[in-house]
Amino acid sequence: MKKGKSRARVTASLTLIPILALMATACSSGSGDGKKVTITHYTIDSPDRTFVEKLVPDFEKSHPNIKIKITKAPYEQFDSKLQSSIAAKNSPDVTSHWGYGGFMEYYTKGMLMDLTPYLGDFKASDYNIPEDVMNIYKVGGKTYGIPINSYVTVMLYNKDMFDQAKLDYPPTDYEDKSWTFDKMVEKAAKMTVDSQDINKAQYGVDFGWGERDQRPQYFNGNVYSDDTWTNGGKPSSINLDKPEVINAYKTIYGLIWDKKVSPPPAFSKSVSGQFGDPFLSGKIGMSVVGSWSLASAKDFSFRVGVAAVPQGPNPKVRSVLYVDPLFVLKDSKHPKEALEWIKYLITTEVQEKSIELSGGNPPVNQKAAEKYYANFEGIDPAQIKQVYEGAYKYGFESYNHLISNYSQINELFINELASVENGQKKVEDVLPGINSKLKELLDRVNK
Repeated sequence: MKKGKSRARVTASLTLIPILALMATACSSGSGDGKKVTITHYTIDSPDRTFVEKLVPDFEKSHPNIKIKITKAPYEQFDSKLQSSIAAKNSPDVTSHWGYGGFMEYYTKGMLMDLTPYLGDFKASDYNIPEDVMNIYKVGGKTYGIPINSYVTVMLYNKDMFDQAKLDYPPTDYEDKSWTFDKMVEKAAKMTVDSQDINKAQYGVDFGWGERDQRPQYFNGNVYSDDTWTNGGKPSSINLDKPEVINAYKTIYGLIWDKKVSPPPAFSKSVSGQFGDPFLSGKIGMSVVGSWSLASAKDFSFRVGVAAVPQGPNPKVRSVLYVDPLFVLKDSKHPKEALEWIKYLITTEVQEKSIELSGGNPPVNQKAAEKYYANFEGIDPAQIKQVYEGAYKYGFESYNHLISNYSQINELFINELASVENGQKKVEDVLPGINSKLKELLDRVNK
């Protein structure tokens, strides 16, 4: 990383050679003329994001020509405040897709700077970032984001419930082909007590795999056409009328209403009010969820384990990846300095420090990740590492990062599938309506 040079006073007594040396040093600084520049880092106003404020003093000490200003907004206001600042020609320099919108939405709106010209000899491997993770934020060979954190889908399980049912624990190895979706359902049935009495009820599995429109992918169904992933996140067609997609949704909601091994919304809402997450209630045997739930491990009143997501009908995709990048916005006047700040944040030392300061954010730097794996009391670090490695191998980036205008699409699915989730309607009765409304929405927003 470059070290800047603070401005110095030059008196008439200086000779020509020292003056030239001083000028050369100033020109080598990130700002190009030795002047201090301010980089604005915009983030969510929550401890797992605002911890970067504690990293600023050390960065500024080693980069005296760069000042970092942290600005923040509540999650619900993140996108609107960002858009307002851009409209007012007061855009921040560095941010991420921490609101409702995702990477592709930012990209298609022309908000992001192509970092390729500024990367020079930058190599992802120098920061221990897997190349396939780095490639998530490339479009047409150009880089628009640098990964900083990486969550994955994991299975958490309640060891106490497994022991009570005299069941073997699920494996952490993604290559264990005996661990299948059907085997998960079989174990779930043996832990389920389906009762109208909330105090007696307990369920074997809560299958929260991805967002509602991504879940069919696990079952080898694709809601969107393949060109979605190569044309800026704008699907040319949707497949809600395809048998494999319909059957995928039947399987998902059949866990609740047919097999009765998953909690209905009323149960989840009831226990969530008390515990925040249904799994924390101790009444869920297995929970397929984003790895951010690991941060709650210290709050569990039962023994918890971590396992691989079971093998489903799609052998290539078993995990959803939630890789958060840092972007330099297009209106930034100091992209080189902004990139210096980003590179500092992905160094091994800083990523290790960030784990503790953030309360458990998983680093994208794989060397620093070793410390992350050892961050959860009562869970074997080797098991978390094996689950993460398998998730990377069999993972697909979250749709909310890859599809343009995703916030509106997601809201549509949430609203329209509510009647199925509540057991009021059947999948086959609801999907045609979603199909029509989604087509109208995409025609409108993707013109």
